[in-house]
Amino acid sequence: MDITFLRIASTLVCFVTFLGIAYWAFAGRNRERFDEAARIPFDHD
Repeated sequence: MDITFLRIASTLVCFVTFLGIAYWAFAGRNRERFDEAARIPFDHD
């Protein structure tokens, strides 16, 4: 196992993590919660 393998493995792990976060962020079941959070700065009591 050399440094090139470790670089490739870490790149793949980071890419898969990115895809997982992107999937979670754009999942339909989170839309209402994220829309509510997006309105927080504009809600003044």
